[in-house]
Amino acid sequence: MAEDSPKLSLAGSVSLGTGVMVGAGIFALVGQVAGLAGGLVPAAFLAGAIIVAFSSYSYVKYSGANPSSGGIAMLLKDAFGPGIIAGSFSLFMYVSMVVAESLLARTFGTYMLRPFGLQESPLLVPALGVAAIALAAVVNIFGNTLVERSATVTAAAKILGIAALAIAGLLAAGWSSLGAALTGGSGEPPQEGIIGFLAGTTLCILAYKGFTTITNQGGDIKEPKKNIGRSIIISLALCAVIYLLLTVSVTGSLSVPQIIESRDYALARAAEPLFGAWGVGLTIALAVVATLSGLLASIYSVSRLYAMLQDMKQAPGLPEKIKHQPLLITAGLAIIVTVFFDLSQIASLGALLYISMDIAVHLGVIRHLHQDIGARRWVPVVAITLDVVVLTAFITVKAGQDLLTLAVAAALSLTIFLAQWWAVRRRDQSDKADDGQHSRT
Repeated sequence: MAEDSPKLSLAGSVSLGTGVMVGAGIFALVGQVAGLAGGLVPAAFLAGAIIVAFSSYSYVKYSGANPSSGGIAMLLKDAFGPGIIAGSFSLFMYVSMVVAESLLARTFGTYMLRPFGLQESPLLVPALGVAAIALAAVVNIFGNTLVERSATVTAAAKILGIAALAIAGLLAAGWSSLGAALTGGSGEPPQEGIIGFLAGTTLCILAYKGFTTITNQGGDIKEPKKNIGRSIIISLALCAVIYLLLTVSVTGSLSVPQIIESRDYALARAAEPLFGAWGVGLTIALAVVATLSGLLASIYSVSRLYAMLQDMKQAPGLPEKIKHQPLLITAGLAIIVTVFFDLSQIASLGALLYISMDIAVHLGVIRHLHQDIGARRWVPVVAITLDVVVLTAFITVKAGQDLLTLAVAAALSLTIFLAQWWAVRRRDQSDKADDGQHSRT
C-alpha cells in the first residue's frame, strides 16, 4: 500500500481478510473434503475454523507488536535468526502460496469448461490454468493499479454471491438439514472413521489461511494493536458461517458419492438440482471471478514476498539483466505445479507445507518471542497440538491413498532445507570475506 494511501479501517481490514478467504478454494475443496470426511463435510469446515482460530493467535500477537513488519518471514527471522530454520520455513510459506495459485488456476479451468462438459479434460484444464496464470502475470507487470482497484469490487462480488448461494441452498434444503449435516445424518460416514474426518479437516484449513493477509497488512491498518485481532476474529467468524451454510446446501442437494464424483466442481453440480441452469451459471461466474481476481492479487503479493526473501538472501535469483524476477519465478513455479499435479494433489501439497510452517511459527513464539509480544504460551501449545493431530491423520490417510504426493512433499522439503543450508553457508563465507577485506583497509 502506498505511503499516502489512507489507513484501512476495521471494516476495510475485515473486507480484505474475508475477500481473500472466501475465494476459489471453497469451489474446489468441498469435493476433496467429502472424499475424506464423508457426510461430515460441514462439521469438518467448522472444525477447521476452530483450529485456525487458535493458530491465528501467534500471528495476531506478533503483528500487533510489530505492525510495520508483520510478515511471517519476519516473524520467523525474529524467532530463529537469519539462518536455515527461518529461511526454510519462510520458503515453505512461499511454496504453499505458489501451490495455492495453482489451485486457483486449475479451478478456473475446471469451471470454465463445465458448460461444455469438458471439466475433466486432462489437457484443457491445465492449459486454461496456465493461460490464467500467464494473464495474471502480464497484468501485474503492466497494471498494478488495476490489481489494487479491482480487489475491493471482486471481494464484495465473491462474498455476496457465495453467501446468496449458501442461504438459498439452505432454504431449499430446509433448516432441518443444518443439524443433520453437522452430525453426518445427511450422508455417509467417513470411510476411515475419525482419522478420515481429521484428514478432511486438514484440507479445510486451506480455506481459512487467507487470514494471514491481515497480519501482513498490519502497518496499513488503523490502530493495529486493537484492530488486527478484531479483524481476524470477525473475518474467521463470517467465513465459518458462509462455509457452513454452503456445505450444508451441497450435502443436502447431493449424496456423498455424487460429491466425490464431481469433486473438482461440486458446487456447480449441487446448484443444478436446487436452482436449475441459472444457478449453475451463477456458480460458474462466481468461480471465474474468484479465481482470476485471486490470481491477480496472489501473484502480486507472493512475488513481493519472494523479492523480500531475495533481499534477505534466503532465495535465489536469475541473471541480473532479467527484469521482474520475483514475478517471473513465481508465475513459472505456479505453471509447473498446474501442469503436473491435479487439484487433489495440489490441495494436499498446500496443506502439508502450510501446516508445517504454522507449527514452526508457534514454536518460535513459545521458545523465543512470547515475552516480547506479550503472548500466553498455552495458546500456541494448543495450536501445535491441533496441527499435529490433523496433520498426522492426513499423512496416515494419504500414505494409503496417494503415496506419490507425500513423496513429492518430502523431496520438496528436503530440497528447501539443503538449498537453505547452501545459501546460508555461502552468505556466511561472503560476510567473512567482506569483514577480512574491511579489516585490511
